[in-house]
Amino acid sequence: MIAYRQSHDSFIVARHQPALLLDYARSQEISGEQLLRGTGLTDDEPPGAHVLLAPQQYLQLLANVMRALASSDTSFLLGQQMLPGHYGALSHALLQAQNLRQALDILCAGHARLCPLLTPRWREKGTQGSTQGGIHGGTQGGSGSTHGGMAVLYWTDSFGAPSQLPALVEMHMTAVTAMCRWLGGERLPWRYCLNRSAPSHVEQHEAHLGSDLRFNCQFDAMLIDPVWLDRPWPRGNALASAAALQGVAAEAPALVPSLLTALYDYLLDNIRLGPTLEGSAAAFDVSPATFKRHLARHGSHFQAELDQVRAHVAIHLFQVRGYDNEAVAQYLGFHDATNFRRSFKRWTGLVPSLLRDALFRG
Repeated sequence: MIAYRQSHDSFIVARHQPALLLDYARSQEISGEQLLRGTGLTDDEPPGAHVLLAPQQYLQLLANVMRALASSDTSFLLGQQMLPGHYGALSHALLQAQNLRQALDILCAGHARLCPLLTPRWREKGTQGSTQGGIHGGTQGGSGSTHGGMAVLYWTDSFGAPSQLPALVEMHMTAVTAMCRWLGGERLPWRYCLNRSAPSHVEQHEAHLGSDLRFNCQFDAMLIDPVWLDRPWPRGNALASAAALQGVAAEAPALVPSLLTALYDYLLDNIRLGPTLEGSAAAFDVSPATFKRHLARHGSHFQAELDQVRAHVAIHLFQVRGYDNEAVAQYLGFHDATNFRRSFKRWTGLVPSLLRDALFRG
């Protein structure tokens, strides 16, 4: 049986990311009643260490903050404060990371606590298996990947928050950018791909992320030359890092993924076997009808999740392995390239040739 959390499960520590949102909004003189509406929190006193929020409560709080401030820089300024954060052993491990590879390993493995509303991922070069990052004591982490000559970190929605995705992605991209700049001692040459049209003004993106921005991509990702992955960081300490990672390992049982994250991983691992709703429901130890209801509560359905994984795999095969339409169609189990091209356009809005030419050019 695959373990997972749902959007109504309370596991997000209120004194972690939610408190960060509240503190920032209150510093901008926004009233507590306005911020806490619909969250189940009260404005009597700061939430205690024992208070846990469900993702839907955290999402409501984020929506309230974004609405109350109504500023184009809010998500970026919040992101500046997110990582390494004060989230226990995982934050301590990030502070001791010896290089970019190890920091991203920790981020991906600990995403349920470090960034509970989004799931960051790497892909191993030459494989299709999704690795959310393994915790490793040394510098040779298990989740590095190259994508068309670039290493790639990309995010997917954990709990079904389409209206909040732009803000969440901006927050998390800024958080990783700022953390790497601080721990690495220099600004890293990231390229940013965003799965939305360009805003009328990109000044905030350029100020907090950089000028190498690509909009209208098919996923939200940060790309970097792999030579940066193993470059030593000045703050890194091998002994301190090993000790911190032992503390992280003790927390591993609590780092349960969301339903959407667990399903993405299951589909990715079984993509060549033609996964079905019935087979997937069985893997999660529920009936197909119950599985459909669970997905509906996350604003999704099985076909949408399967199509997302197929699109991501196809992009990977085009860019990393240099596959043509026929090879990708065969890999994904399509009868011919024509059916694959038709499906790919339905998934992404683009025919494969346009995506291969444009998505990662330059």
